[in-house]
Amino acid sequence: MMNHIDLSSVLRQTVACDLYSNLVTRPTGAAVRTQIERLLDDARERTLTVIDFSQVSMIDFSCADEVVAKLLMRYSADDSPQDAYFLFRGVNDDHRDAIESVLQRHGLAMALEQDDGVSLIGVLSDLERRAWNTAYERGPMSAVDIAMAIGAGSDETRDALDELVRRRLVMRIEDQYIAIGSARA
Repeated sequence: MMNHIDLSSVLRQTVACDLYSNLVTRPTGAAVRTQIERLLDDARERTLTVIDFSQVSMIDFSCADEVVAKLLMRYSADDSPQDAYFLFRGVNDDHRDAIESVLQRHGLAMALEQDDGVSLIGVLSDLERRAWNTAYERGPMSAVDIAMAIGAGSDETRDALDELVRRRLVMRIEDQYIAIGSARA
């Protein structure tokens, strides 16, 4: 199942103001994240949710922490309430500064869709990044095939892929790994 969440719409519903498009203050960020979590609570199966920043004018560090970091941490935890994956869209340079800062602080990474495709930003090992890039470029692959493609050992590649699955950057379906944002995700 795929969801699309326009953050500006969620923000307007949350603060009850049609003219407001800035994600600022921790309480606003927490309210927006809570609304996103409510929308996700309805899903009973694996979901890919596009979080769209296109109509958000600005986001400060506290909102980036509340909306992006806490959302990623909740759904990548071992006791995650659902099998939820995220693709972030419409992130501009002003948004990116705040978002990258909170990703660094919490050791997180996210899939970011831009005009030229999807890439990962945040904290990743070189092996995780190479494994994700290969799965993204080539489509669903086994860990052994990804290991051969990147010239790494099978066990260490499988460990990196399993970490990417835990972090919700790759889906695992049987023995195939699918990068978030790839044509088949």
